[in-house]
Parts: sequence; C-alpha cells; structure tokens
Amino acid sequence: MSDNFIPSNHMEIYWHDYACSEGKMPIVEASLTEKASIIGRTGLMLLSCGTGAWRVRSSMNTIAKQLGVTCTVNIGLMSIDYTCFDGKDCFSQSLCLTNTGVNTSKLNRLEHFISDFERNGTDMSGEELHAHLDEIEQLHGLYSPIALGFAAALACSAFTFLLGGGIVEMFLAFVGAGVGNFIRCKLAKHHFTLFLCIVSSVAGACLVYTGLLRAAEQIFNVSLQHQAGYICSMLFIIPGFPFITSGIDLAKLDMRSGIERLVYALVIIVVATITAWIMALALNLKPVDFPVIKISVGLHILLRLLMSFCGVFGFSIMFNSPIVLAASAAVIGAVSNTLRLELVDMAGMPPAAAAFIGAFCAGILASALKNRVGYPRISLTVPSIVIMVPGLYLYRAVYNLGIMSLVTSASWFAAAMLIILALPLGLIFARILTDKTFRYCT
Repeated sequence: MSDNFIPSNHMEIYWHDYACSEGKMPIVEASLTEKASIIGRTGLMLLSCGTGAWRVRSSMNTIAKQLGVTCTVNIGLMSIDYTCFDGKDCFSQSLCLTNTGVNTSKLNRLEHFISDFERNGTDMSGEELHAHLDEIEQLHGLYSPIALGFAAALACSAFTFLLGGGIVEMFLAFVGAGVGNFIRCKLAKHHFTLFLCIVSSVAGACLVYTGLLRAAEQIFNVSLQHQAGYICSMLFIIPGFPFITSGIDLAKLDMRSGIERLVYALVIIVVATITAWIMALALNLKPVDFPVIKISVGLHILLRLLMSFCGVFGFSIMFNSPIVLAASAAVIGAVSNTLRLELVDMAGMPPAAAAFIGAFCAGILASALKNRVGYPRISLTVPSIVIMVPGLYLYRAVYNLGIMSLVTSASWFAAAMLIILALPLGLIFARILTDKTFRYCT
C-alpha cells in the first residue's frame, strides 16, 4: 500500500450484492431486502443532490408503493435511517453520505427515474435497476473547475452591482470570485475537507481582489475607496441551498433535517466570514460604503433586471444546472429580485418584508414554469432566491463583532436574520398556495 494512500472513513456499500442472483426476476417479485435496497439507495442519492427531507421521503414512498412495501424513514443532512416491511418481514438500514453538495442535473435525472418507475421500473430486475442507478450516480459535474470559476465570477460581479458597486468593483470581484471558486472546486475535486476549501477559496478571492486594486491604484490612480467590493468577491461561498431547504424542512416538521441543514449553513458562514475578517485585518481593508452611482431610475431598473439574471444564472451553473434550467431560474430571479429591490427603494418597504414578497413571487413563477421546462421545482426556486441571501450583512456583522463594535454588529446581524427567515417563508407560502400535496401534514 502506498504511503500516500488515505483510507476512506466511510466503507463502500456494494449495492449489487443485494440483487437476486437468479437472473431476471422482476423487482416486484424479489425479496424485501432487495426491494429495500432500491428504495434506500434512491433516497440516499437524492439526499446527496442537496434536496430536502420532504422530497426525499416522498420519492422513497413513491417507489415503496409500487413495490408493495411500507416504508418509514428518518432523514438528516448526511444520513438516512429507514425501515421497510411487507406484512411478513421487516428490514431496517442506516445509510450515510461521505459528503454533501448540490447537483440539480443529477436531481433531475433521479426525478425522472422515480416518475417513470411505475411504467418501466417494476418490470426490471434488481440488478438492472442498480445498474441504472450506477449510471446516474456516476454522472460527474457538467462543468469544469474553470467553468465554475467563471460562473462564480459572473454571479459575484452581478451581485456587486446589485449591492451598489460600480464598474471597478464589478471587475475586481469578477476576477477575485473566479479565482476563489476555482480554488474551491479544485480542492473539493480532490476531496479536501470543508474547512480547508472555505478558508483557501475566501482567502484567495480577497488576496486577488486586493492585489488588483493596489496595482490599479499605482498604475491608473484608482481610489482605494473601491475596496468596498472585496466582500463581494467571496459571496460565492454563501450556502443558499442548505439555508433555504432547512426552512422548508422545518416548515414540514422535519426537525432533524432542518436543524442539521441550518447548522451546516451556519458553519460555512462562520468560517467564511471569520476568514474574510482576518484577511481584512491583514490587508488593511474596511467594509466602507460603495461610491454613489448616479443613473436614471429607468436605466437602474433595467440594469437590475440584467444583473439579477446574470447573478442567478451564475449561481445556478454553480449548482450544476444545465443551461436551459439555469436560464429558466435566471428569468425567475430577474423578476423576483428586481421586484424586491424596487419595493425597498421606491416603496420604502423593510428589507425583510420585501424579501418575503420576492421569494413568494419566485415560488409562484416556478410553479407556473416547472411543468413547461420539465425540471423539479426546487431546482428553479432555490437558485432564483440565493441572490437575495444577505451575505454582505452577515460579513459586516462578524467584522464589527471582531472589532468589538457590538451595537453595530447586532444591528447588521438582526437585519440579516430577518431576511434569511423571510426567504424560505416566502417559498413555503407559495408552495402551500400552489401545491396541495405540500399543503397538508399527513
């Protein structure tokens, strides 16, 4: 064994060992253990895509009903405990992921596998079904680390404008975020730990932003006031998907999954903001306000629509969405996020209330579009409102906490929490209004 070999902390599950060795026996005639292996593996693969507990349980129930099995399941962020019984026998199993993430492309393939199961899957053998799930599981990301770097660059550059930045801040955030997310993707591809990925990517983004700004100051006499945008260069790290799905799970009383997802998101936020704060101290950066940009109201609205589209499109690509899905989510995000911003600026609405309305609008639009584009609702709704997550507020809360400006820190943190709470609530009420299966607790 090589000295560089690092054994996995999670033992591999040999799914094909569960399949019957007696040839082509249809899965509906197979043993309970074989049926349960299909149900459990499908649920675990869905969980690995980042979808919430309600969707995972609903999908496992769909397959269980087709196989004549009753299934009860307890779902967390990284694990599933489930029991299947058919009136004669009982089978229980605990399954665990090695890592978590978001992959909307794989999620879409699994949704089709589940919806087609009654028509196609029941006549297949356990071996054939596991082989089909092998194909889906082996789907790698649609995009290379370089492409994902450009997606983050586009998203954070657009985010910069929406937060009040100008051309200089947008360009610097574009380069900084691109390099930062490239570093994160390369490290994640080699299975480095979560904390190392966060610290390295955020530090890299801040260093690139600051280095380019200092060079521009020396060469082009660019004002250091443009340092305000360095926060935007690390907003690609904001865990919007687990933030939103945690709220949805809590609304359906999936307490374990909701709390675990929330804690996971908070861990990322804390590590990222503390890293950015330390980099700010080391590089002598301060979260100052953006220079005021004077443009007409009409042009500002048009640019907000465009930048919201670009921002959501970039975030959706980072979630491994196909181009059509990313563009669909971007259209929803452009409308709902611009509505949110205009409600704050033109109607004087509190940011949290505007966030609720923006998320509600995104949920309604996603419900109208999901059947036409043929993608899961969550693949449209969550990317479309990730751009509304107040990463800037969270960073300023931690920065001011670090310099012991406690009143200011509490103010930023309270504002951030209100918006974060409002976003999933908006989606939840849109879902309650448009989806009767989500409306009841059964």
